[in-house]
Amino acid sequence: MEMSREKLCASKAEGSSDSGYHCSACHDDEEWGNTSRGRSKSRSLSASPALGSTKEFRRTRSLHGPCPVTTFGPKACMLQNPKTIMHIQDPASQRLTWNKPPKSVLVIKKIRDASLLQPFKELCVYLTEENNMIVYVEKKVLEDPAIANDENFGPVKKKFCTFREDYDDISNQIDFIICLGGDGTLLYASSLFQGSVPPVMAFHLGSLGFLTPFNFENFQSQVTQVIEGNAALVLRSRLKVKVVKEHREKLTVQNGIEENGVVSANLEKEVGKQIMQYQVLNEVVVDRGPSSYLSNVDVFLNGHLITTVQGDGVIVSTPTGSTAYAAAAGASMIHPNVPAIMITPICPHSLSFRPIVVPAGVELKIMLSPDARNTAWVSFDGRKRQEICHGDSISITTSCYPLPSICFRDPVSDWFESLAECLHWNVRKKQNNFAVEE
Repeated sequence: MEMSREKLCASKAEGSSDSGYHCSACHDDEEWGNTSRGRSKSRSLSASPALGSTKEFRRTRSLHGPCPVTTFGPKACMLQNPKTIMHIQDPASQRLTWNKPPKSVLVIKKIRDASLLQPFKELCVYLTEENNMIVYVEKKVLEDPAIANDENFGPVKKKFCTFREDYDDISNQIDFIICLGGDGTLLYASSLFQGSVPPVMAFHLGSLGFLTPFNFENFQSQVTQVIEGNAALVLRSRLKVKVVKEHREKLTVQNGIEENGVVSANLEKEVGKQIMQYQVLNEVVVDRGPSSYLSNVDVFLNGHLITTVQGDGVIVSTPTGSTAYAAAAGASMIHPNVPAIMITPICPHSLSFRPIVVPAGVELKIMLSPDARNTAWVSFDGRKRQEICHGDSISITTSCYPLPSICFRDPVSDWFESLAECLHWNVRKKQNNFAVEE
């Protein structure tokens, strides 16, 4: 799969091979394994070996097609571009490995859910006593009365390292993350890391669980295999968002935090400008807010005006976010390994305004139209909601820091199981066949 364009052009020029390029991933004789719809109670983590044992590693069918040949006919070829920045990796080859054994783990628990207290205690005891790991827990989780008043859990709780969101920086202290809850816990984990994100293992203990492929029944063996580095990964791309606002009023800084809750380390100030940056896993939503008028915002792609959104708003989502708000607004669903950005209108006042998919890496800019009657509002994965006025802008592109989500089986099987189990994709009563005439 990985052959540079220079080698392809050189081989054509020298006439070393007259046959077409052969991709082993597309001509593999191995068939997909039999996967059942829905989550099985006795599932085990993918048993494929880690990256170190390449001879024993068995390739599955690739999600992507063959690497395209960049020579066209006898004389034409692709102009070599040294600024090429994106490489599409075969999802079947994405596997977790450790440079050093992991020692610290961040445990994220869904707040205000009493049913998760017992799984949370069992997991923390297993990590601290059985694996001798350093466990990080958010301070507000330990303030839960059921945990604070549990005397048996006291010795384990004293070993925890606690932190507070927006105050403490733990980005360089966490080796991997374990989420207990629903999809919101994964989104929250993403928001804690504005740079490189540690691998995330998500257990399905919430309501929907589209992004949480693991069941908690056999958590000991599953966590052990992850610690040993034997697991598949899906790299969920994130959006790098920059909000530029006209400086209208002076903001005070207390303890490194601005009044709007944004960490001052991620905030720059120019003359008359306020710049905030975010890493977004699902989507950026621009809507009309409490106004009764239609939103009226201009959408630019690489500096060119592509359309004006007149309606309730617009959603700019990642492939991971395509199955969330975008799917509810009528967009298609995109596999997380597809490098793309989706633009979906919200209730547009136009019959021909359909969702579109643009290549990952382009830069989108959203601004209020000059003749807009009202302001707009923007939110990032449902959080940090703020008003956008005339002169403000929102720049969006693909982030170089994806979220590495640990797969239960593999990126393709997990995604289609989630479609079937959580969204009941294409579920209907079967059509009857014709009766056989005797």
